[in-house]
Amino acid sequence: MAVSPEMMKGTVVPIILKLLSEKERYGYEIIKVVNDRTQGALEWKEGTLYPWLHSLEQEGLIASVWRDAESGRRRKYYALTRKGQAAMVRKVEEWQTLSRAVSAVLCATAPA
Repeated sequence: MAVSPEMMKGTVVPIILKLLSEKERYGYEIIKVVNDRTQGALEWKEGTLYPWLHSLEQEGLIASVWRDAESGRRRKYYALTRKGQAAMVRKVEEWQTLSRAVSAVLCATAPA
């Protein structure tokens, strides 16, 4: 089951920052990793990702550089900045807190 765009909004930034903390990546690679790791539940597309990448770059959380790929194509690679690393830690902690709180409500059984 795919997740609705409304539900996905709060997950985009922590996911991007976390993936870029693993290594620098180009846009399509980020989309592929998200879709693969979530087994298609998030179904990211270019229109989902690129506005967020531009916003995160403007905030100074990520930086980009153009490189030639092995295929000969030029790709824009993104990497975390120091500011982005600190933001990633905060965002992951926030997500974990929210996830636990929502699960505590949604997974609880009602008293008889």
